[in-house]
Amino acid sequence: MRADVTKALARSFFEEWARTGYAGLSLERVARTAGVGKAALYRRWPDKVSMASDLLSQVGLTMTDVEEHGSLEADLQAVLLAIRRVLRHPKVRRILTDLHGEIERTPALELAIRPFQRARRERINGLIDRAIERREVSPSVDREMAADLIAAPLYWRIAVLGGRSDRAYIERLARITGAALRANQA
Repeated sequence: MRADVTKALARSFFEEWARTGYAGLSLERVARTAGVGKAALYRRWPDKVSMASDLLSQVGLTMTDVEEHGSLEADLQAVLLAIRRVLRHPKVRRILTDLHGEIERTPALELAIRPFQRARRERINGLIDRAIERREVSPSVDREMAADLIAAPLYWRIAVLGGRSDRAYIERLARITGAALRANQA
């Protein structure tokens, strides 16, 4: 399969999703907008859920993939900057807020998306592991709560409230989140 066709289909899929929402998403329109036939799309993905799951996992897993930066706050700042970079894009914000509503209405989408969400949280666990190794947080830290604390405030501010987050805000959020993680024991 040609990579340029796959890329065009992915771009068209996300454009269409941002424009219509998942419920209004038409794979025929995605193929037409990408300039290919429906068969080219269906050779890659059998249905809308499969396409969404595959493309979101490719994009979403790299979002929180950051290298070690030497301290908890520096690692948190790097993750928060990576998340902010993605959430600043208006189409991404529209897709993510729609996705979170749609997984409640579409069980097949929820089943397809949850594994990639768990994988993303596992990457956050790597950040926690490094902080434990550096003795910056307790080994008894509540990992689920930690993962919630790391991403949720920034997502809420940008995607839900439409707020801004400059570098100073990210630095403050990293400090506050780091303090919460140090105090957060299971």
